[in-house]
Amino acid sequence: MKSVSISGSLRENVGKRDAKAQRAAGMIPCVLYGGEKQYQFVVAKSEFKNLIYTPEVRYAVINIDGKEITAILQDAQFHAITDELLHVDFLEVVDGKPITIGLPLVIAGTSPGVLRGGKLVKKVRKLKVRGLLQNLPEVVTADISGLDIDNTLKVNELHIDNVEFVENPNSVIVAVLSTRNVEAAPTEA
Repeated sequence: MKSVSISGSLRENVGKRDAKAQRAAGMIPCVLYGGEKQYQFVVAKSEFKNLIYTPEVRYAVINIDGKEITAILQDAQFHAITDELLHVDFLEVVDGKPITIGLPLVIAGTSPGVLRGGKLVKKVRKLKVRGLLQNLPEVVTADISGLDIDNTLKVNELHIDNVEFVENPNSVIVAVLSTRNVEAAPTEA
């Protein structure tokens, strides 16, 4: 998994008035929790470009006044109308402690059902997994080369070493549905 470096500085004051002033100055209030100590800090708005506004999942190496801390993005709050970033929560990654994170789903292979006219339906974009940071892949790959018409691929059919899926094992992630222009299956002689 790729990392993003973020540089922040501790907040002297906390509260609505200070947060509003920080946002007006182009800074985003953040909180880091999950470790021994909780940090309240601010980060320049431009530093989130490669962490939030990307389809890839990355972890952050946060530099707060000279101390580097590894963390994952836990939550980001946006303004309801303007869609401006308002606040970011980070969860500190502790060595030896598994983390839960949503990884993007990537489809690989060619389905025989799609080649015969079926429609490929991707039910989810991300799957929640749990594991140590060093064991987590960048994406979850689903091979659809065995899916025929009216077949599905479920969470329990996927496997990643040293990583556990947190989703319901019977949840359908990819399906090949029948359409009107489906060719008949070849009959055996």
